[in-house]
Amino acid sequence: MPHHGNEEEHNASAGQHNAHGNGQEPVIRDHRKVDPVTGQARHPEGGQSAPGAGAQAGAADSDGDALAQAEEILNGVDVPAEESVAQGAPAGSTGNAEAAELRNDLLRLQAEYVNYRKRVERDRAVAGEMAVIGVLNSLLPVLDDVDAARQHGDLTDGPFAAIANKLENALKTYGLVRINETGVEFDPTIHEALIQQPGEDIEVDTVSQVLRSGYKSGERVLRAAQVIVAVPA
Repeated sequence: MPHHGNEEEHNASAGQHNAHGNGQEPVIRDHRKVDPVTGQARHPEGGQSAPGAGAQAGAADSDGDALAQAEEILNGVDVPAEESVAQGAPAGSTGNAEAAELRNDLLRLQAEYVNYRKRVERDRAVAGEMAVIGVLNSLLPVLDDVDAARQHGDLTDGPFAAIANKLENALKTYGLVRINETGVEFDPTIHEALIQQPGEDIEVDTVSQVLRSGYKSGERVLRAAQVIVAVPA
């Protein structure tokens, strides 16, 4: 049949005419994910879970503490003492040797983890102690002002005296100890001698007067006390 116009439009119309003329019905595909009759989810054609998907999901769910996993494996391995590698397993007992080697490796891993945890706890304790010492050092000038005010009679009574006492008591709870004793033997680790004076009946160097108090926290000396030392004449 002669036609005019676009060739593609003519071919498309001819194809539709032939389909209806041949009596073929259009094909309808149902791509719905839920079955309208049963209400269950449909799986795509040929859609199967990957072979390793379940194993990977189980491995991800079972990820936990490394130490707990090691202990679980150790508890599951049963190696007789007489057949272990440490006791000298026979050359032919390959399975026992491998199990014993695995157990020894896990024991070493557990020991390394325990040592690491102890080291972390020790470092954390040291860090906390250093933080407390830093705060105490920053408050030493305040304590010097409190001592000076007390020596001049400004803290004999009143609210400021009560505040000073509360401050000193609070610092004592953190291990702060004052070094201000007189009549004791001079100790260069906690005393700083500014003046030496000959003294009567003095057999060893003795602290006769404290010019500025010293402080220590536990065994750590924060500041040595500045003193006058009486020496044998």
